[in-house]
Amino acid sequence: MSIFHTYKGNAPVRINKWMAELGLCSRREAEALIAAGGVEVDGVTIEQPGHKIEPMQTLTLTEQAETAIAEKFTAVLNKPVDYVSAQPEAGQTPAVRLLKTANATDGTTGPAKDASLAPLGRLDQDSRGLLLLSEDGVLAKAIIGPQHTLSKEYLVTVRGEITNGKLTLLRNGLSLDGRKLKPANVTIEEDQTLRFVLKEGRKRQIRRMCDLVGLKVTDLVRLRIGPLEMGDLPEGQWRALTPRERAALITASLPEKPRRLRDAEGKPITKGRSFVGRGGAKPNREPREDRKDRPKGQGNGYKGSGTGRTPRAKPEGDRPRGDRPGGDRPRGPRRDGPKR
Repeated sequence: MSIFHTYKGNAPVRINKWMAELGLCSRREAEALIAAGGVEVDGVTIEQPGHKIEPMQTLTLTEQAETAIAEKFTAVLNKPVDYVSAQPEAGQTPAVRLLKTANATDGTTGPAKDASLAPLGRLDQDSRGLLLLSEDGVLAKAIIGPQHTLSKEYLVTVRGEITNGKLTLLRNGLSLDGRKLKPANVTIEEDQTLRFVLKEGRKRQIRRMCDLVGLKVTDLVRLRIGPLEMGDLPEGQWRALTPRERAALITASLPEKPRRLRDAEGKPITKGRSFVGRGGAKPNREPREDRKDRPKGQGNGYKGSGTGRTPRAKPEGDRPRGDRPGGDRPRGPRRDGPKR
């Protein structure tokens, strides 16, 4: 079954750019799919990567294009304790060894022996829960890239007294390695169980945060990465990430774009007294063609430009200089000095 995407933007956009924003693939991958005839807009096959999709048009990927996108292997694993997500050291067991066909809940064949799978968000050896192992570079950038915005959710069991002061510090006020941590959402689930929602992933961050406030972590389970939840996946088993889940992860990682206000005709509304480019008109000012036939003296309120203010009255006649106060006084001697 093909996947449909309806473009709901306000202006046309290059189709390869929009496919990247949807999280379907990178722009370069989109160009390859378009060249192979795998992309359609309203039932018409697109031939040029620079083609622009119009608002409310529908993009469709052929089955061949979907297969090409899905070829990059990504596993959703419920990692048990004592498995390492990254490169193992002597005596350690890598989590990738759990990706056997017999352990797949959806019948997916395990990865090839030469597959290079990286953890998209590490999980410590003594922690368990949701772990993504993937060879998908676009997905990796979305989840662990420097500009990612995905939140991760954990259930953490601790030993020690939980007080309001400690919760306040955990939520906002701690620093690690000389850098202040981003605010965290920390709530009490049960007597000794806390729920953490973080938007960053420092090394052993939750355990070190708890150590700073006098709490000892005895169990840590990751439940969610962005919109992807572990659900009822049994411990030690895995399944393949679906194309829809992949697209949802990448889309959720994109920064939100500010919405521009528009009038009834769909034109952008400019707020305040900002200018549009060099020499742009002020938004509250009438168009030039509407000011052309205005009587003189009805301008913007300043002398000489006119705004509707009454012009300064002039004397009815030219009075001689001597009629004014002090007008008949001779001028003083001219001061000669350096020119400024």
